Amino acid sequence: MNSRSIFHRRIRILAALFACVLATASVHAAVEPGPVSTSSALLQGLLGLGMVLAALAAFFWFLRRFSPGQSAAQGAVKVVGGVMLGPRERLVVVEVGDTWLLLGVGGGQVSTLHTLPRPEGYTPVAPNLQTGGLPDFADKLKALLSKRQA
Repeated sequence: MNSRSIFHRRIRILAALFACVLATASVHAAVEPGPVSTSSALLQGLLGLGMVLAALAAFFWFLRRFSPGQSAAQGAVKVVGGVMLGPRERLVVVEVGDTWLLLGVGGGQVSTLHTLPRPEGYTPVAPNLQTGGLPDFADKLKALLSKRQA
């Protein structure tokens, strides 16, 4: 069984559980309620809202954790670096195996501009995802101070 069919199977299970919860809620809603105080109605509404938000958070966590295609593509293609040329245009260097590709990205198109072998002394650096692939300030400051002390 491939990862896509496993993913779809898990989504169907989640949908079935959600349908069961909705069916149970509709059965309980059909019963005639007695007099309700304002504070208990507010508490019940907040509890329901909390349950819906928790279900959404669980669903999005599940979707992110088990989405197909993420694990297979991470090892095959790696983005080495990139430069913005304009608001919608950029140059990106992508590593595929032992080959680097210089790609032009813009206007809904991706074009291969140049192909070259991976340099001998290159060691990949993990990009900082918070700053868009650039090293953060603390790392730059540490490197600058170590160079100055040496």
